[in-house]
Amino acid sequence: MDDKITIYQKPTCSKCRVTLSLLKESGKEFESINYYETPLSANKLRELIRKLNVSVREVLRKDEPSASSLSAASDDEIIDAMIKNPDLIQRPIVVRGENAKLCRPPENVLELLK
Repeated sequence: MDDKITIYQKPTCSKCRVTLSLLKESGKEFESINYYETPLSANKLRELIRKLNVSVREVLRKDEPSASSLSAASDDEIIDAMIKNPDLIQRPIVVRGENAKLCRPPENVLELLK
């Protein structure tokens, strides 16, 4: 199994900062990707959603003002909107091999560190 740990995050997000702290405290090596500086491709976002084993709508931040216009949108339209506006993506997402967790709450990352 690929044991590499990667966190997709936004540095100003409080949940991301707590998750980063938990990763650092674990002593395990990890890569941190600020997806505002290094935007996700549609294919990468689809891969993350597959690894999370959730629907596209479960990764959509419904509290964002622009999310309300996506209520009747298809999965592809939602992914396109999330690529154009990363604020629409739930965060942080942590990946380890073929497994991923949406770390809301941040303690969800601990399941990947076992």
